[in-house]
Amino acid sequence: MKIDFHSHILPGIDDGAKTLEESVQLAIAMGNWGFERITCTPHITKQYRNTPQTIEPVFRQLQEALASIEGAPEIAMSAEYRLNPETWPEVLEKGWLMPIEDRYILMEFPINDPGDIGWLKPVEEFRKVIALGLTPILPHPERYFYLSHDELMKYVDEGVMIQSNYGSFAGLYGPEAQANAERVLEEGIVSFLATDMHNMKYIRTIGSWLDKGNSLWDSVPRFVRNQKH
Repeated sequence: MKIDFHSHILPGIDDGAKTLEESVQLAIAMGNWGFERITCTPHITKQYRNTPQTIEPVFRQLQEALASIEGAPEIAMSAEYRLNPETWPEVLEKGWLMPIEDRYILMEFPINDPGDIGWLKPVEEFRKVIALGLTPILPHPERYFYLSHDELMKYVDEGVMIQSNYGSFAGLYGPEAQANAERVLEEGIVSFLATDMHNMKYIRTIGSWLDKGNSLWDSVPRFVRNQKH
């Protein structure tokens, strides 16, 4: 089954899709690309204080809308957990982790300001998740311009898996993110690729990249191709 592990297509609960209509459009477009299951991973951050209780009703709403459309991809529910002191400790304390495919936890860093991590130490937080029998995934490290290669490799050595964005290869986030994504993929440390889908700009940009002869599947790392497709 072809699965997207990272998307923001649930309507109105983070910086992704704004309306149910847009959510359906995004899901259908992704289905046309070949995805059979889309994991919905809304942000849980100090700005978007989502919980399983706020996510589930919106998830059910989109699930119901897609059920009436022949050939629409199925969806699954999880979250993208940002390492910040305002939300992450509460997530662990209250048991709000929603594993992807019963195994993986998407744990993001702040995009621009590493100071937002506060007193949290990423290695320690990754170890807490691993101790629960789960596997942390660090999404789109190519977009953390402050993150050194040595730091990234330290996380990989701890057992953290790396996920890069298709949009990075398509130039969605600019040339620096694109170059970083190509480098980590070439180094063989990327275990997953995902859309990180937010809106129709992502559809247009990734779609244009595909129209130039690129493929969502040929560029997938061998680990993912063997395990998930």
